[in-house]
Amino acid sequence: MTGKKIYNTQFWLLCISSLLFFASFNMLIPDLPAYLADLGGAKYKGFIISLFTLTAMCSRPFSGKLADTVGRVPVMMVGSLVCFVCSLLYPLLSTVSGFLLLRLVHGFSTGFKPTGQAAYLSDIIPADRRGEAMGLLGTASSIGMAGGPAVGGLLSNQFGIDVMFYCSSAFALISAVILAGIKETVKEKHGFSVSLLKVNRSDLFDSRVIAPCIVMLFLGYSYGSVFTLLPDFGEHVGIKNKGLLFTYMTIASLAVRLVGGKASDRWGRKPVLQICAIMVLLSMLVIAFAETSLQLILGIAFYGFAQGATSPTLLAWATDLSDPKFKGRGVASLYIFMEFGIGFGAFASGLVYANDPSRFTLSFAICSVLAGAALTFLLMQKNKDKVIS
Repeated sequence: MTGKKIYNTQFWLLCISSLLFFASFNMLIPDLPAYLADLGGAKYKGFIISLFTLTAMCSRPFSGKLADTVGRVPVMMVGSLVCFVCSLLYPLLSTVSGFLLLRLVHGFSTGFKPTGQAAYLSDIIPADRRGEAMGLLGTASSIGMAGGPAVGGLLSNQFGIDVMFYCSSAFALISAVILAGIKETVKEKHGFSVSLLKVNRSDLFDSRVIAPCIVMLFLGYSYGSVFTLLPDFGEHVGIKNKGLLFTYMTIASLAVRLVGGKASDRWGRKPVLQICAIMVLLSMLVIAFAETSLQLILGIAFYGFAQGATSPTLLAWATDLSDPKFKGRGVASLYIFMEFGIGFGAFASGLVYANDPSRFTLSFAICSVLAGAALTFLLMQKNKDKVIS
């Protein structure tokens, strides 16, 4: 199958929509800790990411089932529209409880959009090119993740945080509009009904994908910790635009997403993930002992390299192992473990840190230990064929 037939207009529209979606909610991240502190909720910083990921995780069984029944496109649309509405509401809520409730609702966006688009991609891309395609889609997402925080920080500093919220909402709306031009890939669609929201035990988890789920769980902890603590760590070492740290991380991930995905197609998922786990372990140690802005930037960029190869490889591995008739469920299972790892990492690191800069070292050292656990698990796995190994 030629590259032209694989990467058609539908694929590129999916990438553009994903770019805007990830830019939408990531542009908020650098300023939310300070925003929450101004509302009087400084001690709840660990909840900014953990609440978001809690609802994302809880919604995965539903989004996976709906992606397999109602369709991939409606599920993606729900994710973008939730981002659109929530970003509009942030300026209207002036209490800590209101803010935390909105973060809880906002999490539904990532519970739906990534699940739908990963399942959609697996429908239109053959298995032997799936890692490469996941890398391309991840590159588009990373551009949004890289540009979002930088743009958000600029808007907040120059025009105020409300303008940043409204721009975030506009990005999400455009993401949803683009999805209207994407053709559905589920052939036997069902109209939505309340009965579809009833999930059985089989809808909660696909046991075929347990191996990538465990790896995702261990490595996801570091991601939650980074997103929770990085704004404060940046300020501690003298970086004024905290969004730039996230930009450095995601630009680094851009450099390896496509390469990492293609490498996993050629040499196998597990060998690539073993290298990724080693890189996460080392990058967390660099960050843990960083004392200057340069050291922190180097550490976060190194982590970006690791993350850039990890995500597309795990997604490709999960879709390789999923039941062909229920790819949405398989992808949702992986994302459940991702959200749990990120949410627990955000919550636990917030408790360990406790607004005390002297505890940054311990917080990130824990991340390094869990990356080592992921590496150990991968080394214990028996090798299979090169595509799904």
